[in-house]
Formats: sequence, structure tokens, C-alpha cells
Amino acid sequence: MRAVLVGVDFGKGDFLASLEELALLSRSAGAEPVTTVAGRRASPDAALFVGSGKAEEVREAIVDLDLDLVIFNHALSPAQQRNLERHLQIRVVDRTSLILDIFAQRAQSHEGKVQVELAQLQHLATRLIRGWTHLERQKGGIGLRGPGETQLETDRRLIGERVKALRSRLEKLQRQHQTQRRARQRNHTFSVSLVGYTNAGKSTLFNSLTKAGVYTADQLFATLDTTSRRVHLGEVGHIVVSDTVGFIRELPTQLVAAFRATLEETIHADLLLHVVDAANPARAEQIEQVNMVLREIGADHVPQILVWNKIDQSGMAPAVERDEYDKIQRLFVSARSGEGVNLLRQSVAEFVQASTAIRLSMSSPDESMAPHQTE
Repeated sequence: MRAVLVGVDFGKGDFLASLEELALLSRSAGAEPVTTVAGRRASPDAALFVGSGKAEEVREAIVDLDLDLVIFNHALSPAQQRNLERHLQIRVVDRTSLILDIFAQRAQSHEGKVQVELAQLQHLATRLIRGWTHLERQKGGIGLRGPGETQLETDRRLIGERVKALRSRLEKLQRQHQTQRRARQRNHTFSVSLVGYTNAGKSTLFNSLTKAGVYTADQLFATLDTTSRRVHLGEVGHIVVSDTVGFIRELPTQLVAAFRATLEETIHADLLLHVVDAANPARAEQIEQVNMVLREIGADHVPQILVWNKIDQSGMAPAVERDEYDKIQRLFVSARSGEGVNLLRQSVAEFVQASTAIRLSMSSPDESMAPHQTE
């Protein structure tokens, strides 16, 4: 599917990096970005987002290059999307829909599929008038339609019922996760979660640490399902390491809400390894985007160590960086070549030892000496 990419520079963040990311997202979804139309504005146009002049430029590109799709690097309101499709006479996809589509393609587990479907339905519910008004005049829906309902009302009702069922299923999965976490807490099993921007190399690093053989690829959102493995760290014993879904700028709020069951692992971890693509020029902005999502899900209180990955591509050497209190702040590794991975294991072991010492010192002498009672 041949597409034109549309981006508007509002003077915030790295605009060129954002457009490159949109091209990657488009390819990940199965579209072929043929050309890009970009412009600058102080604020979005209420009707067409880009304004009539730029919309006409997009329309000319569609005709000249025989394109099938328009992909916006922004979230569009239902009215803007409807107006653009009417003006351009072609399908228009915004950034939110694009990311949801990729998630739908990538989801493998039952839980992942439930979360993606819930996010898609919540997004679709706001756009029903655009997609379904032509059905209001048609007859049909035998066995589904309630008395006096239009097709639009029927669709809204069915989506509402499906959303309710999916939320109920996710709540059940969430309770299962809580049971598993309580068992780990009773056994004092230390929990580490890998977080980071999408395509930062989390799954490759996870495989290096755990020998798990999790799917990895040089593409956005290769991992959607949380995978956890036990790892033995010498004297420290066993810990649990979890690989999680990658974050991205302007991650749709529906996805953050739907994936809360998956992201619970992050909220309840003892340590976050924040994996950063050291070779990416936009890494500082990516770090901030990840921290923004961590704040949104309530995981900003969890201690984190920055892990600068892909040093083999950026000419850096394996190293451990500490603050003035001798606490580990940053590690430099290459998950692909294995450089620095031992330093990472040692650093995690050091953190576990320090945390265990603090926990024992905070408990009463009687508690620390007595054998731990399971519930």
C-alpha cells in the first residue's frame, strides 16, 4: 500500500526524528512511504489539521504518485479525519490508528490480543459516525437490532458490550498477575523489569541475560507480551527478569490503559533497567518519553539504572558510571555483541545485595532472625 506521510512542525521536539519514526511505523504496519509532505504551524487547523493549502498539496501528491493512503504523524480528531477523507477522497490514518494497527499485527498471547482489541474498540467508538453513517439507511442486522435502533446505535451498543466483556477478562488476568507477584514477595524474590523506547534492544538484552530465546527484530514493537524468566546471579541467588512492551512518543492513551495489566510488572518491580539506544541521536528525548509513560502508569517511584545499549554502533566502551554516593547510575553495554553484559549482571547483583541489606535493617531483629512464614 503506497502512502504519503504528513507531518506538521509545531516547534516542539526533534521534528525530523519524529518523521523518520513515522516512516518506520508505516513500514512496520505494511505500508510503503512514497513521499512526505511537511509544514510548520503555530497550532493545528480546526477543520483539516494542516490547513487548506497544505491539504491541497497532499491531494496533488496523491494524484501525481497514484497513492492509496495518507498517514498523519499526529492524532486527529474524528471531525478532522472525516473532513480530510472527504477533501482528499482517500483513506486517512492518524498516528494513533497506525500504532494500534501494528499492535494488532504483533499481539501473540491471549492477553496481548485482548488488550489490543480493547484499545481498538475504544478508539473506534469515538469514530463510529465516520465509518458507519451510511449504514443507518440500510435494513438488516436481523437478530441484533433492538426496537427502534438505527445501525449506528446498534454498533455503539455492541461495542459497549464487547468493551465490558474485555475489561472483565483483563481484570481476571490482572488478579492472576497479583497472585503471582504475592507469591514472589512471600519468597522475597527480587524483580527486575526492562523498560525503554521501542527498538532500543530490550529483548536482545533480555535474551543475553536469561538465554530465553525471545523473538527479536530490528523493528518497532517487536515485543508486546511481557515475558519473565528466573536468572541466577551467583551469591545473590535467583531473581526474576521481565521484558516489557516498548514505549514511543505520543503513545495512544487507549493503549496505556489497555496494557495496564501488562505494565503492572513494571509498577511492582524492585528495579527498572531503562534500556537506551546509545546510537540514536534522539536518545535524550526518548529517555524523557519513557519517563513520561512511567509517571503516567505510576512507576516513576521504582529505582532505575540507565543501560546505554548498542555501544558497538556508537564507538563507546563497556563501562559503569557512578554518582557521588557511589551508586550505579549508568551502564554501557552491547546486547548484540555481549560487551558489558557481565558488568550489567554484576551491577544488578550489587543493587540486590544493597536492597536486601536495607530491607533486613528495616525489619525488627526478631523478624530478621525468625524463619519466614508463608501465608
